[in-house]
Order: sequence, then C-alpha cells, then structure tokens
Amino acid sequence: MTAELQRMRASRYASRKLVNMLALTLSLAAMAFGLVWLIWILIETVRLGVGGLALSTFTEMTPPPQEAGGLANAIMGSLMMVGLATLIGTPVGILAGIYLAEYGQRGWLGSATRFINDILLSAPSIVIGLFIYSAVVARNHSFSGWAGVLALALIVVPVVIRTTENMLMLVPNALREAAYALGTPKWRLILTITLKSARAGVVTGILLAVARISGETAPLLFTALSNQFWSSDLSQPMASLPVTIFKFAMSPYENWQHLAWAGVFLITVGVLALNIIARTLFRQR
Repeated sequence: MTAELQRMRASRYASRKLVNMLALTLSLAAMAFGLVWLIWILIETVRLGVGGLALSTFTEMTPPPQEAGGLANAIMGSLMMVGLATLIGTPVGILAGIYLAEYGQRGWLGSATRFINDILLSAPSIVIGLFIYSAVVARNHSFSGWAGVLALALIVVPVVIRTTENMLMLVPNALREAAYALGTPKWRLILTITLKSARAGVVTGILLAVARISGETAPLLFTALSNQFWSSDLSQPMASLPVTIFKFAMSPYENWQHLAWAGVFLITVGVLALNIIARTLFRQR
C-alpha cells in the first residue's frame, strides 16, 4: 500500500513538473517574442533617427519638399499642447480617482463615473478628435492649438483616473483605520497618508498618459491640424511632431522621410527620459 501511494505521488509530481515546465517555456517564449520586436523597433528608431538629426532639426522650420529644414515649430507645438493637456487633465483625473477610491465605492455616482471612464478609456482617439472637432472647431470655424489641447486632455483624464483609483485601493485599510483612531480628518488622511503612499503609482499613471498623448496623431489632425511656420498662438493652427511625422513619412521626398525618423527618435527619447527621471525621483526607499 505504501509503495503504491509513493508511485501515485511520484506520478502526480512528474505530471505537475511537466505542466510547470510547459507553462514556463510558453511564458519565456512569449516574453522573447515581445522583446524581439521591441528591440528591433528600438534599433531601427535609433539607426534611422540619429541619421536625421542635425542642428537645423532644432532651429529651423519644417521645410518644403527637396529643401533643407528642421522640426523646430513641430517640437514647440508638441511641447505646448502636451504640457497644457497634462496640466488640465492631471488634476481632474487625480481628483476623480480620489473620489472613486475614497468616497464613491458604493454610491450610484461612483458606479456611473466608473462606467463613463471605462468608455472613455477604451474609446479610439479618433472618436475624441471628431468630438472636439464638432464641439469646438466646427463652431469656431477654425482649427486651433486649444482644440488640440482639449482633445489630448480628454485622453489624459481616464488614464489618470483609473491609475489613481487602483493605486489608492492598494493602500491597506489598516492605515486609514489607524489615522481615524487618532482623530485625523478624512481630507488630511487622503493628502498625507493614502495619496502619499500611492504617489509612485499615481506618477506612473501620469507618465503613461503623457506617453500616450505624445504620439497621438488622429486627434490633432481634426483639431490643431498643422502649421508649416513658427506659431505659439494657441488660437491658430499649430504644428506637432506626430502630425508632421505622419505627413513626412508618407511622402516620397527623402528629406521629409529623414525628418520623420528624427521626430520618431525625439518622441521615443523624450518619453524614455520622463520615465527614468520619474522613477528616480519617486522610487520607494
């Protein structure tokens, strides 16, 4: 009886070991498949992007076909619109995420807000661009940088809401109960305990939103359009790196294609630098 029991245990162990090896092999294969494409994309971006970089890339405007030029106006336009969209969308997203995590877990308003946020989170960016086009551009009869800022801000808000709520929900309730036991008001609890404990995750969510809007093209095609010249007036059409990359990459002109790859490289390096800086400054010690 003992020998038979041992054989059964050995058989089960061998079966579990086989399943474990199979699962581990499939997981490693999936990881390797993703890494191969990621490394390939990065290598091509660096190889072709660095070749298109020059001093004129940062000092001259987007050129006509077959002429020298740069991306100064597109870089400036992207920085302005992404920065303003982040400044507008981030406070709204954080405050809404705090409400959902701390106040709206059971009420109908919290459920409705989550449902609407899920719709916005999964909505294609081109739909948001068309909405801003019909609500702002068509009414004002003019494309503008402000319309682009609003479209990008609508993309930022649901990402920050979801991340903030999830990170706050991970904070143990024991911390909240201990603060309440000491007589801490709820607003101070949120500011000094829960939000501070979840700040790394909240910052990560903000960076994810910035990384997403930095490369969005469709919303800006319907809102800010583009501008071949230098313009810091947000009430007028404004150039941006994603739209410029789209136009130049689809063109048959070699100088435009080089500038398109330079723009891709700049966006990639910018997003990577933001992530490294944030993780360095806000890492948990």
